[in-house]
Amino acid sequence: MNNARQPIRNVALISAPGSGKTILSEALAFTAKAIDSMGTTDKGNTVSDFELEEIHRRHSVSSSLLQFDWKGTQINLIDTPGSLDFLSDLRSCLAAVDGVVLVVDAEDGVKSELEKVWDYVRERGVPCLLFINGLDKEHADFFAALQGCCQALEINGVPLTLPADGDVTQAGVIHLIDRVRISSNPNSPKTQHQEISSGDIPQVDEARRQLIEKVAERNDQLVEKYLADGSLTEEEIVEGLTFGVLEGGIVPVLCGAALHNVGTSLVLDAIHTYLPSPDDWSHTHPISGKDPHTGEMLIREGHVSEPFSGTVFKTTIDPFMGRLTYVRVHSGALQADSGFFNATQGTKEKGGHLFFALGKKFSQTQKIIAGDIAAIGKLKDTQTSDTLCEEKHQIQYSSLQLTRPVMSFALEPKSTHDIDKVSVGLHKLVEEDPSLEFLRNEETKEMLISGVGQTHIDVTLEKLKRKYGVEVNLHTPKIPYKETIQRTAQAQGKYKKQTGGHGQYGDCWLQLAPLPHGSGFEFHNKIVGGAIPRNFIPAVEKGIIEAMKHGTVADFPVVDIRVTVYDGSHHPVDSSEMAFKVAASMGFKKAMELAQPLLLEPIMTIEVNVPDDMVGTIIGDLNGRRGRIQGMSTKGHHQIVNALVPLAEILQYASALTSMTAGKGSYIMEFFGYEEVPREHTLKIVGEHKKEMAAAPS
Repeated sequence: MNNARQPIRNVALISAPGSGKTILSEALAFTAKAIDSMGTTDKGNTVSDFELEEIHRRHSVSSSLLQFDWKGTQINLIDTPGSLDFLSDLRSCLAAVDGVVLVVDAEDGVKSELEKVWDYVRERGVPCLLFINGLDKEHADFFAALQGCCQALEINGVPLTLPADGDVTQAGVIHLIDRVRISSNPNSPKTQHQEISSGDIPQVDEARRQLIEKVAERNDQLVEKYLADGSLTEEEIVEGLTFGVLEGGIVPVLCGAALHNVGTSLVLDAIHTYLPSPDDWSHTHPISGKDPHTGEMLIREGHVSEPFSGTVFKTTIDPFMGRLTYVRVHSGALQADSGFFNATQGTKEKGGHLFFALGKKFSQTQKIIAGDIAAIGKLKDTQTSDTLCEEKHQIQYSSLQLTRPVMSFALEPKSTHDIDKVSVGLHKLVEEDPSLEFLRNEETKEMLISGVGQTHIDVTLEKLKRKYGVEVNLHTPKIPYKETIQRTAQAQGKYKKQTGGHGQYGDCWLQLAPLPHGSGFEFHNKIVGGAIPRNFIPAVEKGIIEAMKHGTVADFPVVDIRVTVYDGSHHPVDSSEMAFKVAASMGFKKAMELAQPLLLEPIMTIEVNVPDDMVGTIIGDLNGRRGRIQGMSTKGHHQIVNALVPLAEILQYASALTSMTAGKGSYIMEFFGYEEVPREHTLKIVGEHKKEMAAAPS
């Protein structure tokens, strides 16, 4: 640990929904005198939840940055969303911080969402504090919540504070190291320090003894000192805790009631004292990247003296500020309006104004340095996850691991005049939230919006309406079925039409043959002797390609087929390109009917992550969805089930999995390939297609 620690702390607040994380961020900003009064989520006036979608839902749907000073140290606090629908935002923020504060409700304990979030914190390996909130609630139980956290999250939780005897909003909390009772209230950032009551002394003495023992266990010298003297000094306790937090062996536990501003000053003190500064963290975890040209591994140790580099972890498009790019600076320094290089895109950026943020309020700064988090205004090409650096000292860091969308809907604007506005608006929202996808399916001709969950989709459409004035209707997307053939077949296509003057004449014989799945389309010309003049052969191919857009089973595109034109005839006057296109189309459809056509459906690979005791339920459900289990693997207390499943069976899988696992399961999927649809399902699909055709306006 550095003796002169860098006066910056980059910290993310994380929790499950409803644990009071946003209220804690409000109380921390108030206690640090960054805001004049405390808002609440019920009133919709907190500094971090300022989007209308957050205000009416009363919980965070996107991360927000709160930057303020505490005892001479810049606290860069990121209030992250707790819902798993917005997990990608949280994961991006974890790449920008050196520590986290985990918020757990004293009444509800560890929720399933928190366990999933905690997996990503452990992957990142960042040091952690635990704040047990809501001690003012009727059924709050600090010790039960602490025990639940230690068991469910497998942490070595060490209390630094305890609830004082009595009403916590009046009595406050007890600081174990200082042996003092600290109370506060939501009307003032000041705290009152008082002696602990006689009734609290036995519990405090025992908790302090356990604290010292756990600290001593992390360090051989402290163990010897403790065994010899029976105790440790306050300085030794703090030093041992700081080391234990950095190495990940200890999670200091604090408690309070954020709504009443109880215990929050001690959270700020713990962030300041125990969580690492950027140079502490980079000293033990140097950040590595690669030379974008040679692929050579490069190391940045986080010094201001090194070349400038940073990672973009968030992008917003603010109605007043315009496009804002949030960057964590890993090394070097950047001056306002100075140009730099985007190593990910391979482009130069002119730079822009630099801002520190307090929710939606911004203040300009002229320079940012290694360890800083700041927003850069109006960059042209830079996206979330990009690496920024000096052009003469290029480095590219690994891309952020964003959550992939799994739920898709087809959408259409309520007004046909808004099609362009839908596209523009959604493309901007995707820039702000890369875990969204928006595309046009060229096969089904539908616009598709894909997200992580239902709430994710709902919030996106609310933003689309509020920011861009567009409303849309959603419906289940069409399955992009395809058709192919099972055997070789031949047929003649002959088009002959007399019109009084020049007529139309085209005649060709086609052979259709199946190709392996995924092969696409092949066209072969085996005409000899000029039966069809060479200049009409391209027209034959065009006619076939157009005919392949509409198969004979249920009007779906035809794939994986080889078509050979091997004979035909022509008329010296009446033959034309159009006549041969029509003849080829006729011959193709006749041959398709003879070649045993069949329907193909898209198959997805799916990877389902569920707790051990739910594996049987998941496998049974996947089997019921015509899935084929490909294997399983273990990850902690979870099982990963891999399977191949038809897309038609898992369009609504997100809600089903949530229901089956009480929110404890998650999944990712991607396209695998096309396979034959079973006969009984083909009949159903053909029947539905006929109904659609009959209902369609003529």
